[in-house]
Amino acid sequence: MLLSFKTELKPNNKQVSKFRQHCGVARHAYNWANAIILEILTIRETDKTVKIPSAIDLHKRLVAEVKPLYPWYYESAKTAPQQALTELRTAWDRCFKKVSKQPRFKKKGVSGDSFYLEQGTKVKPGINNDGKRVKLPKIGWIRLHESLPITAFHNCVISRKADRWFIAFKYETEKLVTPSDRPVVGVDIGIKELAVCSNGQVFTNPKAYRRMSRKMKRLQRRVCARVKGSSNRKKAVSKLAKLHLKVSNIRSDAIHKLTTYLAKNHSEVKIEDLHIKAFLKNHKLAGAIADCGMYEFKRQLEYKTQKFNSKLTLVDRFFPSSQICSSCCNHRHKMPLKNRVYHCPECGHAEDRDLNAAKNIERWFEGIFVPERSELAVSSTAPACGVDKPDSSHAVATVKQEVNTKITHVQLSLDLGSYG
Repeated sequence: MLLSFKTELKPNNKQVSKFRQHCGVARHAYNWANAIILEILTIRETDKTVKIPSAIDLHKRLVAEVKPLYPWYYESAKTAPQQALTELRTAWDRCFKKVSKQPRFKKKGVSGDSFYLEQGTKVKPGINNDGKRVKLPKIGWIRLHESLPITAFHNCVISRKADRWFIAFKYETEKLVTPSDRPVVGVDIGIKELAVCSNGQVFTNPKAYRRMSRKMKRLQRRVCARVKGSSNRKKAVSKLAKLHLKVSNIRSDAIHKLTTYLAKNHSEVKIEDLHIKAFLKNHKLAGAIADCGMYEFKRQLEYKTQKFNSKLTLVDRFFPSSQICSSCCNHRHKMPLKNRVYHCPECGHAEDRDLNAAKNIERWFEGIFVPERSELAVSSTAPACGVDKPDSSHAVATVKQEVNTKITHVQLSLDLGSYG
């Protein structure tokens, strides 16, 4: 199977300058080709016979027209601008198919610079034969933070986040041997807790962005107060970028540990097929949902279940997992989001809302019977976690008391109306 590997580099100042030079060449080629395509699209409005150039055509024009004017192109690897043209053409194809928006011009200094290298990449053992050195074309030997799983690879991508540089590549490996008697688990993804499993395990949400938001706002104000182009502004931008990277790393670490545990220790993982894009349109919950990394959770499970020979099942997004009793009665009633404990009026079963939903997700299958929903919403003020099953008579009495209260309010309103 094909796996990807990404680790941090430890370059010196000279190598960092080489990295930035390669990023600048790739960015210049990308912006030049983007301007060419925009110009051709303007011409096509009057003359439909003009064809949009392919990535190969753009590279031929780059060699003939651009490289003679800018000799610093030859100081970088030729694959860096070539891959940039290929990525631009792919972006425009997605735009023509209305899958994504029109590609924009790249700006210098923005975190996320990257370039592509191939041929001549190999790994050399370090002082202790730990394989913590890699050779890159036009750059040379670079130290690594950790050893690589292979001794040679054909191509790689060098990228930057804040002031840190990373290398990523793909390699072939055999599938891992895993036991066949692993259990099935249902997972309910949430905001308060990152995930609640049907076996009772709860994974807390680190909420990195929420914890760092005050410091982030303060650093953002410092950036706005500095003069554009000054050294102090560059220092402020660097500090802000490091904090953003820290938030991203905390969130990524939590999701990676969770998805690896689920895929490695279970034969089948069932999650809801949530429409994340629609959730993010809710301006009250968008920040909290984005801080959970729900889309990344699903993406990682897709490839990790293949890696560990397990199965990923997407439960229908319209399946009311939070409204159905996970006990034997199969009762269903309304469950507002403020109610964190599920109380069943039929059998008296009481359980944490997310745990009840996870159990229903675990027992889901295609064509499962979904009961009709009762219009009576059972309210609860019990704590969200660790709820034991209460006495059934107490639960029924609570529901009867609520119904009697509603009847009393109706009679009182009728009596007052008669005096009007």
